[in-house]
Amino acid sequence: MSYCDDDKYSQCTKLKNLRKYGKAPSSIAVIHGGPGVSGEMVPVARELSSGSGILEPLQTQNTIEGQIQELHNTLVAYSNLPVTLIGHSWGAWLSYIFASRFSDVIKKLILISSGSFEEKYASGLMDTRLKRLSEDERLQFYELVNELNNPFNVDKNSAFIKLGEILMRADSFKPIGKDKVKLDCNYYIYQSVWSEASLLRQSGELLKIGKQIQCPVLAIHGDYDPHLSEGVEKPLSHIIKNFRFILLKKCGHEPWNEEHAKDEFYKILKSEISS
Repeated sequence: MSYCDDDKYSQCTKLKNLRKYGKAPSSIAVIHGGPGVSGEMVPVARELSSGSGILEPLQTQNTIEGQIQELHNTLVAYSNLPVTLIGHSWGAWLSYIFASRFSDVIKKLILISSGSFEEKYASGLMDTRLKRLSEDERLQFYELVNELNNPFNVDKNSAFIKLGEILMRADSFKPIGKDKVKLDCNYYIYQSVWSEASLLRQSGELLKIGKQIQCPVLAIHGDYDPHLSEGVEKPLSHIIKNFRFILLKKCGHEPWNEEHAKDEFYKILKSEISS
């Protein structure tokens, strides 16, 4: 896989399922979301790499267990343990699950724009997104959903990419739109992993496993993110002993791409990884 422009990302070393930034040793890893959307954390990795070695593991497996083992193998092989995991969206959940099982390799956990940890907070997510879209965008949304549900469609990745672009308009408050990177979107990974993850939350097991997390946990969330901040702050504050929550104002689902929140977001991240 190749996601880096060699001229633009001169500090990026490309491996099969890993990108490395900055100078070794690397004790920080940024974990992308999706599931099945590799590349979104490139801007964050680049920004942090001026002062630290950064790993960007790419999730290529189509099960939660497969992604956990893949991440573990990558960190053991290439990082300076213990590591600070910075997970975004689905990557926040993956990092959270990982930290509950491998406490010996985790120093700190930072959850960015995580999905809600209890089902009751997630019920209005899609309604919120659709209300923020224009009529034309909503029509495109439904057309793309039909393409993904069509069993005869052999190119679902293209529809998945377009759907993600539309939803990101709804998820953003005032996006900067700079530093765009090519994303590798795999609908089949998304479909497989999310079906497992959704059931994990519905059963209550997702929240329950957080009791096993021993490292400090910081959650950073935007107040405009359609994934409700209450669905992260309230559940985790009751089960994780060392938990903090920061709400960013005028901020959507990608804080690094928000005009009003970007500087504060990076200020917080850099302070956290240096402590």
